[in-house]
Amino acid sequence: MRWRAISLGTAIAATISAALQFPASGQANGPLSSGHVLSEGQKFVEQSGEALFANACQGCHMADGRGATGAGAYPSLARNGNLESGGYPIAVVLKGQRAMPAFGAMLSDEQVAAVVNYVRTHFGNQYRDAVIAEDVRDARR
Repeated sequence: MRWRAISLGTAIAATISAALQFPASGQANGPLSSGHVLSEGQKFVEQSGEALFANACQGCHMADGRGATGAGAYPSLARNGNLESGGYPIAVVLKGQRAMPAFGAMLSDEQVAAVVNYVRTHFGNQYRDAVIAEDVRDARR
């Protein structure tokens, strides 16, 4: 009986994987890929702020940056006065805050600067004083 349960579980997993078209590597292929590469391992591969936001942030903060409520509360990034000082979003991305996980170990200084600058200049935010990798490096200390 146990063998049958394991075989059934394996069959279900294989069917789901085939339906979603995700090979064992975790990379999408076929109609789901749309040219985007999924990050593997412990580091994000995306380099632009827009790509990092799409992969790491918009699942909670939504594509329009307005956040969401439901199983948790995900704050709006749209027209957010807390983003005025570049140091604040750098610290939040690096160290996390409340339900937001820390991304510091998964992002380079350049990636953190890119996603912070993206959020500070989109979603109705007009904070044009760009943060740089050196600002992030200083915040890590």
